[in-house]
Amino acid sequence: MSRTIKDYVVVGLKGMAMGAADVVPGVSGGTIAFISGIYEELLGSISNVKIGLFKTLKNEGIKAAWKELNGNFLLALFIGIFISIVSLAKAIKYLLENEPILLWSFFFGLVLASVIYIAKQITKWNFISVLALVIGAFLAYYITTLNPLVSENSSSLYIFFAGAIAICAMILPGISGSFILVLLGAYKPVLDAVNDRDFKTILVFMVGAVVGLLSFSKVLKWLFAHYKNYTLAALTGFIIGSLNKIWPWKETLTWRTNSHGDQVPFNQQSISPLSFDGDAQLTFAIILAIIGFSLILLMERLAVKKQ
Repeated sequence: MSRTIKDYVVVGLKGMAMGAADVVPGVSGGTIAFISGIYEELLGSISNVKIGLFKTLKNEGIKAAWKELNGNFLLALFIGIFISIVSLAKAIKYLLENEPILLWSFFFGLVLASVIYIAKQITKWNFISVLALVIGAFLAYYITTLNPLVSENSSSLYIFFAGAIAICAMILPGISGSFILVLLGAYKPVLDAVNDRDFKTILVFMVGAVVGLLSFSKVLKWLFAHYKNYTLAALTGFIIGSLNKIWPWKETLTWRTNSHGDQVPFNQQSISPLSFDGDAQLTFAIILAIIGFSLILLMERLAVKKQ
């Protein structure tokens, strides 16, 4: 695919959007990749990292191997993701702690619209498609109801495996990799490592992520190649089920003490904004949800216009 510098800047911006989503424990960067039209190219490019690529490097040189890898696309995308994670980590952390309802409302509208967008990609509905959607929705909802681990493990081996598992969720539309890190008790150690520039922990996490990414992307690429409609139906269900996690109004059932001695929510359940204990910020929440929803519709219209 021939691209101009402007095209790669756009890819980088899409990467920044993916990075911003992945920082939030409830929103998947895979969802952003899908609705921005780069999901299958991303899977295909990652899947190109294989033994044959090294043979091309040896026999034909760096330029041929880089082209086979679709290196310019991946470089632009991951630079955008990296910039976003490093620059937005503190801002997202602040919003999660101080304006959680408004932040979740925006992402709820965004993800809700993405359900419609992805479902429209399914060309044929049948019993298996509906079953895949229902199973995907049930599985994702069940995951959102799981309790996080009480202990926060920051050992290098644990961070490695957490990265490998979380990256699978990061490229799946629906449950976010950050939420998987929360369930594993590795979210705070990783976020602290980013904020404190702890490059050792960041490197271990990234190596684990690369291992998981190379393995899982091949599985997804195969599913899209052979069972695209069923895969899309399952992903649509997965996103529907994940909406429970990013519902803005929560009731805290139990609390825990973190490593700094602060009381933080441990187990929460979704409730009606009318039953929320405190300022539900309903007006601003609805406005931000509409903005998030409209943003996806705008992206879809621009994509259709470009085609």
